[in-house]
Amino acid sequence: MRAVTWQGRRDVRVTEVPDPMVEDPSDVLVEVSSTGLCGSDLHLYEVLGPFLDPGDVLGHEAMGTVQKVGGAVRTLSPGDRVVVPFNVSCGTCRMCADGLHSQCETTQVREYGSGAALFGYTKLYGQVPGGQAELLRVPFGDTLPVKVPQGPPDDRFVFLSDVLPTAWQAVEYAAVPEGGTLLVLGLGPIGEMCVRMALLRPGVRQVIGVDLVPERLQRARERGAVVLDLNDRPKQLPQAVRDLTDGLGPDSVIDAVGMEAHGSPAATAAQRVTGLLPDALARALMQKAGVDRLHALHLAVELVRRGGTISVAGVYGGAADPMPLLTMFDKQVQLRMGQANVRRWTDELLPLLTDADPLGVDSFATHHLPLDEAPEAYAMFQQKRDGAVKVLFRP
Repeated sequence: MRAVTWQGRRDVRVTEVPDPMVEDPSDVLVEVSSTGLCGSDLHLYEVLGPFLDPGDVLGHEAMGTVQKVGGAVRTLSPGDRVVVPFNVSCGTCRMCADGLHSQCETTQVREYGSGAALFGYTKLYGQVPGGQAELLRVPFGDTLPVKVPQGPPDDRFVFLSDVLPTAWQAVEYAAVPEGGTLLVLGLGPIGEMCVRMALLRPGVRQVIGVDLVPERLQRARERGAVVLDLNDRPKQLPQAVRDLTDGLGPDSVIDAVGMEAHGSPAATAAQRVTGLLPDALARALMQKAGVDRLHALHLAVELVRRGGTISVAGVYGGAADPMPLLTMFDKQVQLRMGQANVRRWTDELLPLLTDADPLGVDSFATHHLPLDEAPEAYAMFQQKRDGAVKVLFRP
């Protein structure tokens, strides 16, 4: 089959790889019809090479049609249409029973001290072949895939794999009080979907979005958010936010940026130097002394009101990141974070995926491309060119 494979820093290619097989009676094979390009994939493209091998299959946002089922699978049959959550979670262990599917005890990657395995996401998370491919082996066929109706286009459902549950959890964790204000830092796919979800909640009085890409600001503005362009007098941003929030700051802030944040040349340089080291040395350094670009998280701490809540949805990878604990303690900031527990939220989200389309998922993707154009799409998305906010591949 054809698949998007990692070959080196900023080098992904569509290559022929062996077809996956049913390896366990609980497995299902899915013929992929749509698969997303995520901002987290750019971390593999740029930073996390020491934890990848040439030929690793990328991607963790897939849906398609069940082609084959293992002998123990009872709830799915060939021809069923399913979305595949990005967490490889069993659905039956203690962590999954508590709704913490990203911490699944069955698939935790204990070698690296990591949580649940993820599709298409490095040795740190199990080195499981990903979904930017024509076929995908999915374990735990009775509890992991999300069966969806036939009929509506893939765009209606494919975001259940990551974007929708990640944004939903971020808004839940933000805990915006009745009549409160939510500020979202970063209006990429996750941040923009946080805006859309928050605006649907009757208790949220105001949603503020911050970014520096004109197309992303415009999309959030059109949904009803107040937007602030980080390019316009960035040093005055805290005052602009206070002016919108009765001088206090927002009740809740979502950091939807993570380690792609701008504003830290030293950390950027350190990440690039790490990428030049032999893999064994680079892995050890990143595990013990990794440093992120923390501009967005520090900005969240500065902007949130005293006693407010910060919800971190953007991915960070450093192991020795300096945090402004004195300020956080003094401001009595509450902080929540973590990989989305995808299967925890899918049943709540499915009723919103109707013809009325309150979240605007049917038109959310900006680009639909054949799988063969993946190398160009990665470069375009990283460089924020051509209005690329969300890319879907059609294998």
